[in-house]
Amino acid sequence: MTAPLIGAEHRSFFRSFWQLARPYWTSEERWIARGLLAVVIALNLGSVYLNVRFNAWYAGFYDALQNKNAAAFWHSLLIFGGLAFIFIVVAVYQYYLQQMLIIRWRRWLTRRYLTNWLADRVYYRMELTTRGTDNPDQRIQEDLDNFSTQTLSLGLDGMNSVVTLLSFLGILWSLSGPLSFALAGIGITIPGYMLWVAIVYAGLGSWLTHVVGQRLSRLNFQQQRFEANFRFSLIRLRENAEGVALYAGEADESGRLGASFGNVVDNFLAIMRLRKRLIWFTAFYAQLAVIFPFVVAGPRYFAGAISLGILMQTVRAFGTVQDSLSWFVNSYPILATWKASVDRLISFDQAMAAAQAAGKAGGIEVAQAADGIRLENLELDLPDGRPLVGGLAAAIRPGERLLVTGPSGSGKSTLFRAIAGIWPYGAGRIVLPTLARLLFLPQRPYVPIGTLRDAVSFPGRPGSFTDQQIAEALSACGLEDYVGRLDESHHWDRRLSPGEQQRLAIARALLQRPDWLFLDEATSSLDPDMEQRLYKLLLERLPKSSLISIGHRTDLTAFHRRRLRFDPAQPKALTSEMID
Repeated sequence: MTAPLIGAEHRSFFRSFWQLARPYWTSEERWIARGLLAVVIALNLGSVYLNVRFNAWYAGFYDALQNKNAAAFWHSLLIFGGLAFIFIVVAVYQYYLQQMLIIRWRRWLTRRYLTNWLADRVYYRMELTTRGTDNPDQRIQEDLDNFSTQTLSLGLDGMNSVVTLLSFLGILWSLSGPLSFALAGIGITIPGYMLWVAIVYAGLGSWLTHVVGQRLSRLNFQQQRFEANFRFSLIRLRENAEGVALYAGEADESGRLGASFGNVVDNFLAIMRLRKRLIWFTAFYAQLAVIFPFVVAGPRYFAGAISLGILMQTVRAFGTVQDSLSWFVNSYPILATWKASVDRLISFDQAMAAAQAAGKAGGIEVAQAADGIRLENLELDLPDGRPLVGGLAAAIRPGERLLVTGPSGSGKSTLFRAIAGIWPYGAGRIVLPTLARLLFLPQRPYVPIGTLRDAVSFPGRPGSFTDQQIAEALSACGLEDYVGRLDESHHWDRRLSPGEQQRLAIARALLQRPDWLFLDEATSSLDPDMEQRLYKLLLERLPKSSLISIGHRTDLTAFHRRRLRFDPAQPKALTSEMID
């Protein structure tokens, strides 16, 4: 029965599983968690004790029927009523407290994984490389749910089976009696023979179950991935509905979605076929177990060696022992799903650790000094290690207005990412001003779901600015029509046009008042007149802020005093010149 769990691969799996499970039980919630677990275990053991009492009750009840003893019959029913009431109370609170422990564990795990995923911009680095992991959203939402629920359920069920087995071993041993027979003229006696029959029966069933269903874990792993990929494709279509509609790309998207869902269906059919074979075996195994003890114990009853009550008690004890020994058989489908979730969490942990290590071990050194920004022999690479641009050396003084230009793909935006500290791939040194507030406005602003007030205040906390300040900033950026809608909650990235989203980002800059403001083509969706209006507004409202822009329009030169030009044809790939 334990053969499938032997081997270096399985030992490594259980070590990794313990690394996932242990932190909660040693965390700040450990005493509440351990207390709940202790109560649940006590209730679990109580249910085992009640099953022992029920087993003993069967002997007296059926003997009363056989002997037509009415007084004993009614007395047995009275005892059954008391036991049944206690059993119901135990079952209710066992379920309730187990669910309480599950949700507390899941809540703690979710907070931990969200913290690790968001810390040091791990979520961003994982998206930059193919060495990451697919669908982290599903792993945090679904796999953590499966992990907490199924780990506790399987663990408690396994403990229940072990304790039940130990409780009924002696009962079945004493009830079954010896089996005597002759083999080749030699008399053989097997004491407690029904116990040995139950062990052999369950052991053979467990081995055959694993032989039939050993591919189920891998298929469940793939099913979770295919389902998440399909869900992600649907979400992506919804988020890019306008672009698909303008291209009239419905047929192409339908083909992509059909292919993605085809993977779901094909893998599900493979699971169906495997589960069908598994159910054939387990159903036959379970049905045979119902009559098997009668076949084995029946001869002793008909020989007059035992009464009807003892026969029923023996059959029930045999069924309980066999069921305990068959925990692996009965739990195999859940074990397969549980292992798939654990494998996905293990790989997710490894991917986060790798992304975090890449950030800490990045070749780009970021330091701080009292003056402006300096690039010292900076090299920028792609995530796969290919060089993008090298030998960058420049200095940006506080209060300077700088325009960064160059061909598309030359490394302009990557330079901003490196200055922001989110791009670890490369070498050299970046020196940033001490205690300065830096704000980066990308070409496509991030607009969180929620009220417009919170969207404008981002990345500040809700309530950081008064409604009057927000209204004034919106009006200054040409968004006065939205001033009366601050309390409305929407997907504002769908309600606002690209130009309106960029104006909202400028309004954020007016509210945040950073020391250094970086605009990565942050006005590219605006018409030239609005672009000039907003740049004039920034220079008027933020006169002491350093302004560094990436742009292709020549009109932007009027708002900057110096230009850094990316030119791959030059040895150092970066030239500096004053703007007339």
